[in-house]
Amino acid sequence: MSVQEINKHAVLPPIISRSDKEFLERMQRYIITETERVGCNEEGPADEYYIIYRNVFDKVIEYVTAYKSILTSIKKEYDAFIETIKKSQRTAFHLHGKLKVLAGEPTALVYHRKRITQLKAKMRLIENNSSKIQLQIDEMKQLRAEYDTKEQYCIYCKDPSKPIPGMTLQESVSLDALTKYLKHLEDKYAEIEQLMSKKYLPAQRKADLDEEMIVVLERRDLAENLNNELQFRFNELISLGEYEKAVYFAANSPRRILQNIGTVSKFKAVGKTRGKPFPLLLFFEAIFSISHAFKHPVDAELTLEGIKCGLSEKRLDLVINWVTQERLTFSEEAGDVIFDYGEQDTYNKAKCLALAQIIYSECGLHKKALLCLCKQNQIQRAMEYIQQFKDFTSDDLMQLIKLCPHTELIQCLTKEWNGKPPYLSFGLAVLHLFSVDMKKVGIKLLQEINKDGKDAVEHLMINDPFCSLEKWQELANICLQNGFDKLSNDIMSVLRSQAGVTEISEEDDKVNLMQHVFW
Repeated sequence: MSVQEINKHAVLPPIISRSDKEFLERMQRYIITETERVGCNEEGPADEYYIIYRNVFDKVIEYVTAYKSILTSIKKEYDAFIETIKKSQRTAFHLHGKLKVLAGEPTALVYHRKRITQLKAKMRLIENNSSKIQLQIDEMKQLRAEYDTKEQYCIYCKDPSKPIPGMTLQESVSLDALTKYLKHLEDKYAEIEQLMSKKYLPAQRKADLDEEMIVVLERRDLAENLNNELQFRFNELISLGEYEKAVYFAANSPRRILQNIGTVSKFKAVGKTRGKPFPLLLFFEAIFSISHAFKHPVDAELTLEGIKCGLSEKRLDLVINWVTQERLTFSEEAGDVIFDYGEQDTYNKAKCLALAQIIYSECGLHKKALLCLCKQNQIQRAMEYIQQFKDFTSDDLMQLIKLCPHTELIQCLTKEWNGKPPYLSFGLAVLHLFSVDMKKVGIKLLQEINKDGKDAVEHLMINDPFCSLEKWQELANICLQNGFDKLSNDIMSVLRSQAGVTEISEEDDKVNLMQHVFW
């Protein structure tokens, strides 16, 4: 049989044993599972992709014992080759950074030379001005010397028979007037002396200030050098991908030099890496956790960015810990961010309202803090809050019930509280609700007052000094339009029963319901 005939009939694939088949399927499942777990796409993170196939290669070598030595040699050569490529990439990245620095040096040199020219011109201008000022000082000294000489001469040749300046002839011969005038001159002299001591300083004090200035400038230079050195180390860690080291290096930097918005921007630019912690969130966790060790808390700008970062990562637990435990600087913006987040995440809304209330109270934003209490249905605490600060106007409270139209809240505001008169008029509150398209809440309030009968309506009207007769009649009309005939009749009955009160026409002026009590 010829070779061609043999090749013609050899069409069947080699028979794979059952164990080999199971091994191959197991390896294939391993590759698929691991690539999905670490998030490898077709390009894939090179390191994770390489590690998966290296592990498969090791298992194949262990399984195929007959070719173990040659496969091990091949794997060793591939590993050495890949390591060389990685090292070359790191070297190239480092050299690229140095190249960018070197490329920017000519431009910096041009700017420095330009700045030198500007400073020289400024120095010449200052020197010219100094010369002019020195000439003026010399002239003034000369004039002063001439004046002192002339004044000294006048003292000796002054005629005592002339009247004292500022006094009449009769006052100049009165002992009481002279004593009073002497006291005036002594007070004026003391005032001028005190003014001179504040306006002018001795030359020694100037020398001391110059020395202090030199010390301050030296400290500034040292701080700038330290800042540049730390910034270079930090940038090097970022360029090498050592993000976690960069986080803790920045958080523990001396004098918190690297705890600034510039560092936050760099971590934002890094972004997220699948399967690894978010560097920006790690940075805020670090600086907030060590804030107790510093005398000054984290500033407001960093606090706001940290809260935004925690909420964007759905880490409300971290934000709660930061707000309640750490040394932060709160702001209205920080409270607004948490408040808005609670409006979107209804499950955690109560927690967000409580956190926002803490921040608003700390910042003295009492209107927003009160709104948070009301939205948490903590009506009793809200009333205590109003009574505590006493700076809420009726307009503020009207705006509150518009934003948080709880029936219980409105009832508390329109009734006596701890023996004090109501903060709002019931009639005006209901009219306001109808005017701002909150008819359902207004009707609910009317239903509640309608249950209590005419005596309750009369008590409410008599103890309401803010709502005029015309407004009560308008409220009665609204009751009639919405099916509360009995309540409307009760209101009109109380109006007619007042001594000296007649039904109000449209032309009448606004009259206070309690006018008959005071007149």
